[in-house]
Amino acid sequence: MSEQQNFDVVVIGGGPGGYVAAIRAAQLGMKVACVDAFKAKGDGKLALGGTCLNVGCIPSKAMLDSSRQFHNLTHMFADHGITADNVAIDVKKMVARKDKIVKQFNGGVAQLFKANKVTAFHGFGTLHPERVVKVKLHDGGEAVLKATNVILAAGSVSIELPFAKYDGKYIVDNIGVLDFEETPKRLGVIGAGVIGLEMGSVWRRLGAEVTILEALPDFLAAADADIAKVAAREFKKQGLDIRLGCKVGKVEVKKNEVHLTYNDGKEDQTLVVDKLLVSVGRRAATEGLLAEGTGVRLDGRGMIEVDEHCHTGVEGVWAIGDCVRGPMLAHKASEEGIAVAEMIAGLPGHVDFNTVPWVIYTEPEIAWVGRTEKQCKDEGIPYKVGTFPFAAIGRAVAMNETAGMVKVIAHAETDRILGMHLCGPNVSELVHEGVVAMEFKGSAEDLARICHAHPTLSEAVHEAALAVDKRAIHKAN
Repeated sequence: MSEQQNFDVVVIGGGPGGYVAAIRAAQLGMKVACVDAFKAKGDGKLALGGTCLNVGCIPSKAMLDSSRQFHNLTHMFADHGITADNVAIDVKKMVARKDKIVKQFNGGVAQLFKANKVTAFHGFGTLHPERVVKVKLHDGGEAVLKATNVILAAGSVSIELPFAKYDGKYIVDNIGVLDFEETPKRLGVIGAGVIGLEMGSVWRRLGAEVTILEALPDFLAAADADIAKVAAREFKKQGLDIRLGCKVGKVEVKKNEVHLTYNDGKEDQTLVVDKLLVSVGRRAATEGLLAEGTGVRLDGRGMIEVDEHCHTGVEGVWAIGDCVRGPMLAHKASEEGIAVAEMIAGLPGHVDFNTVPWVIYTEPEIAWVGRTEKQCKDEGIPYKVGTFPFAAIGRAVAMNETAGMVKVIAHAETDRILGMHLCGPNVSELVHEGVVAMEFKGSAEDLARICHAHPTLSEAVHEAALAVDKRAIHKAN
């Protein structure tokens, strides 16, 4: 049996929740260990950063940017007077660039661990009673860690459909879709969520015929309806074939093709593609995480039950990120990690889910924070709305990126901002005007009275805030 090692904090999971929690706890003077099972592509070494860094947020953004450059060169640069002959995309080189970026950041997190004296263990960690963590190391050994506090940050994994098992070649998840060696002629996608739309966009820009089958009758039901409508119109123009209300019942691989049978709400249909991405959601990665007798409870979906402070109810055991309630977002996990580390140190810590921003990195981008108009109606909250199109913004026109709009929702009586919803260029950055304003209990008038530089895309936020009280300058109210 391995000799027990003692720590103030042991974190299970090295993703954006876990590694951030580990670093913050170390900054606060604690002796910290972080256990992570992720293996780097190629060499199989420790690859800190979790799903987000290795096969999620970062690599997908790298490929989105590469594909966007190619699409702009072949479809938009001519408007600027720029032409090029024999344009081609080297998919293998694009994927290699993505891999290089991932490896760079893997090393960056490792360096941060070293600088903050966080001890990393490469293997699968399981929590046992009395805050003992046993680690099945990838080198074949075992480590036994005893902690005063344990933070469970196991993350999430893709949900696999029983009739469409991942084979890594024809039927893939978010990992496989990042590593195609060439652009598929026909790409099928089950699920019109963030992953489906982003990766569908990547391969559509590179020439694939992309068909997305979504079971729900509404497109982007989580987003504000006006924003979803604008986005759907733009995606249709781009050639993304998004079919709503379609339930897939059968998937078969025949002669290097994937054959799907689905019902569109009226009758059975068939679809034949070369590759199939299954992106129907994610589930908490809690399998094997808890030994018998820990007292930590899982709900019916396999998520760890916690209170509003991310505490499990078991002394010294906390849980954060994708394996607990709330949105499965990297930045939400990071904020919870910091909050928990600070609470362990006796400091106040809190995450306001009402001001967690959401972003979809398509073209145009989609972002929002706070309540949608439908949520306000359903909750009986009196509200008023201001909108403004990017087509009336000088910077957007100069950039040749005029699609989309900004929508500000404010309380009809107090004028306090309830939500901000955006679709357009760089809205992943602009949404934080809404986040900051809402964190400081700001009103639409507060945003309307802030001077915004001209010409900038942020003027759309300014004008939308003015429009809440029918004061927009550059459009008819």
